[in-house]
Amino acid sequence: MMSNFDNMIIRQRKWMLYWLAILVLCAGFLPYTRILLGLILGSSVSLYNLWLLQYKSNQLGETIAAGRKARSGLGTFSRMTAAILAVVIAMRFEAYFHLYAVIFGIVSSYVIMALDFIFYQIIVYKRGEDRPL
Repeated sequence: MMSNFDNMIIRQRKWMLYWLAILVLCAGFLPYTRILLGLILGSSVSLYNLWLLQYKSNQLGETIAAGRKARSGLGTFSRMTAAILAVVIAMRFEAYFHLYAVIFGIVSSYVIMALDFIFYQIIVYKRGEDRPL
């Protein structure tokens, strides 16, 4: 049986992949390619950051549940480095990537996490389940 955490991980990754698929389709058909390519670059980095955060959170939880001392963090340095790399790429290839779109794309996983939380709480409330926030 899957835990709530595992279900949440699957939902959030699925929504990120849907978001990326929509961006790729839009980049193929709409004339705003520079903005859409920036969103694709930022959202790709955001998907990697989401995966890394979920992986590290799962590792940390398993370590603590086993009663061992946690030795590593949640990969903050790696996630920041990936975001900085995306911004550097956008600045270097300015003709292809819109910088503000890249920045918005980097933040997109956090927007999806917040929306997932809100929708999940609404569904739980409508079902009448007694679960804490």
